[in-house]
Amino acid sequence: MKLYYSDTLNPRKVCALARHLNSPVEFIWVDLAKGEHRTPQYRAMNPNAKVPVLVDGGLVLWESNAIMCHLAEKAGSDLWPRDERRIEVMRWLMWDATEFAPPASTFYFEHVIKPRFLRREADPVEIARVTPDFERYAGVLEGHLTGRRYLLGDGLSVADFAVAITLPYAGQTGLPLQAFPEIRRWHAQLNELPAWREPFPTLQAAGAA
Repeated sequence: MKLYYSDTLNPRKVCALARHLNSPVEFIWVDLAKGEHRTPQYRAMNPNAKVPVLVDGGLVLWESNAIMCHLAEKAGSDLWPRDERRIEVMRWLMWDATEFAPPASTFYFEHVIKPRFLRREADPVEIARVTPDFERYAGVLEGHLTGRRYLLGDGLSVADFAVAITLPYAGQTGLPLQAFPEIRRWHAQLNELPAWREPFPTLQAAGAA
């Protein structure tokens, strides 16, 4: 298997999961600053011109959540459950994509992507615009995590890797987490996983943003 990645938000969760599972993947760096994700060869794998992409024999997968589910299933891992909990995982993956991630990832875009790739400062007006939505959905997450170790209870799942992915950048991006102790506690538990703390291959980990 070949995993095409860069040290940005969505590849981070896939790389973390792959390393957590000790998946036999070859990590292939895609230099976004040089536009390697926009070449005809790369677009043939992913017409969206985004990272990550997983190539597993004749299967070419894009979308980070789908890649995580595939890696977990291939490893025989319960991180992608085989019972009724699979529906719960799907619920949280979809909730994250449609509700929590849009405002949370705006903080990341404004404070990390814009300065790094666009040479522009974060827009405080844009941050102010998404803050109420972030706090609204963070409240939903906070309430769900109360009394639970992870999103599905005591067991870690790919949903945790997905929903928590902006939290490693909370300090850098100013995510307003002060009112959400359960979210902070949950992320502290994820930080106990070596692969979560250092998701990228050694060559790129030192420069990860």
